Amino acid sequence: MAVTRVPAGARAWHYGAMTDHDAATAGAAARAAAFLDLHRPGDPLLMPNPWDAGSARVLASLGFQALATTSSGFAATLGRLDGSVSRDEALAHAAVIVAATPLPVSADLENCFADDPAGVAQTVTLAAATGLAGCSIEDFSGTAIYDAALAAERVAAAAEAAHAGPVRLVLTARAENYLHDRPDLDDTIARLLSYADAGADVLYAPGLARPDDIRAVVSAVGRPVNVLAFAGTPPVAELAALGVARVSVGGAFASVAAAALAEAGRELLDSGTLGYLQRAAAGRQVMAAAFTS
Repeated sequence: MAVTRVPAGARAWHYGAMTDHDAATAGAAARAAAFLDLHRPGDPLLMPNPWDAGSARVLASLGFQALATTSSGFAATLGRLDGSVSRDEALAHAAVIVAATPLPVSADLENCFADDPAGVAQTVTLAAATGLAGCSIEDFSGTAIYDAALAAERVAAAAEAAHAGPVRLVLTARAENYLHDRPDLDDTIARLLSYADAGADVLYAPGLARPDDIRAVVSAVGRPVNVLAFAGTPPVAELAALGVARVSVGGAFASVAAAALAEAGRELLDSGTLGYLQRAAAGRQVMAAAFTS
């Protein structure tokens, strides 16, 4: 039998590439496992949402343990409003945030850029290839809340894809009622329970603010619960006492940055004064510490 010999240099390159891929996969798997372990009811993970590599590195330098992308914050970097980013853009952005720091990163994938379960699964499979530790799926199509049965099927497809590969992504399933003028606690809990049954690892109903409502969700669902920090949300210590496992900020930090920029611009334009330079000096110190560590 004839034997095809592979040149030594080609053989070394081939095995080296496989080793690098295996190492990257092992690293991503370790980050995903560590990310799930950070979800401790009563001791919530504080997870900020950077909007670019620089903000990710600043937040990491402050001591946060995990990060999540923000669809609205990323859209703003492109000069767009939330809901206007494509799947390819969102996944490329997720890879940028992953590469910016060693921290676990979860991606805000909106409705996974698909209405049908097969499209959802494809999005999550693609997301797993970016090095992410987790991702989210919401039950709002962009125009309406999905029918409960279809919403659960979509979560099941996302969970199967998230948990199928060598990196077990932490899947967060979101019930969007309260963000879209449907403040129905019973329906929200029923949806979250169905998402847990479908395989979601973390549950999230953005817009919940009343302590009694948060307590009811935490008590009912049997999974780690994320709460969105926004105006009216209880402080972290109270959320911890309610049994919350994770607190995220959505696009709030990106909005804070935009407001600071506009404030500095208005000062220069309207009054011609330079008071913003005091804050600029503090910002340079923050960047120097974050970008040289």
